[in-house]
Amino acid sequence: MFQSRLQQAAAQVQDHLRDVMAPLAPPVGAAMRHACAGGKHMRAFLVLEGAALHGVPGDLAIWPAAGIEAMHAYSLVHDDLPCMDDDDLRRGQPTVHRKWDEATAVLTGDALQALAFELVADPRGCADAKARADLVLALAQAAGVRGMVGGQAMDIAAESASTPLTLDQITTLQAGKTGALIEWAACAGPRMAGADPTALRHYAQALGLAFQIADDILDVTGDEARTGKRLKKDAEAGKATFVSLLGLDGARARARSLADQACDALDPYGTQAETLRQAARFVISRDS
Repeated sequence: MFQSRLQQAAAQVQDHLRDVMAPLAPPVGAAMRHACAGGKHMRAFLVLEGAALHGVPGDLAIWPAAGIEAMHAYSLVHDDLPCMDDDDLRRGQPTVHRKWDEATAVLTGDALQALAFELVADPRGCADAKARADLVLALAQAAGVRGMVGGQAMDIAAESASTPLTLDQITTLQAGKTGALIEWAACAGPRMAGADPTALRHYAQALGLAFQIADDILDVTGDEARTGKRLKKDAEAGKATFVSLLGLDGARARARSLADQACDALDPYGTQAETLRQAARFVISRDS
């Protein structure tokens, strides 16, 4: 059930983003479409599933679902730049700065970030002005220095630090860099419905950390042909990761424990949340 729902969510958000971006002129419009192509669209899936749990129709939830994918795509475009991770491949395709140039990549990321807020703020998604403002404010906090950007800054600083990060510091870093957007996505549905997002927030906090640990494991054990990106970057940079601190077996055990915590957080929803429980198990077993 989970795989089919994930694929369905990906197809829906791809169609929505394609329609929204169709009028956008090249080169930036073309680069935006390129940056949003492919991927699992896990964040969009979380928006749509969380919305369904709270009675929010999919044709409304698709707006913030597309918005969070635009925000995620912006972060990847900028993260791939030579001044950041300097990557040539993303999702098996040339990164934006390789297919076009660095200036176009910077502008593409800027445009995708603006598009994310445009989609989340669109009243065709969430008609209630107060709930819509709450979504926008929460996204700004999750994407900025309190969340993703702050985590990325910590990650860059760690590359030149005299001592490696501790486990607690890496956990804090990843809660921002990876976890903040995942948490926003999971909580979007209850926010649209004016409901309490606490259970889904706890679910997402555990899920986001499990997701990052799985990424660290893939960076060591994965196949570049399947992941569609360069691997073993962290080891080459000498960065501390969950794997370097816990070992492979320890990292896998921590990821399993976090997946269990995520599933337990869904108890208030009973069997209605089974697809989200399957998502938690998927993130720690994926090979791409």
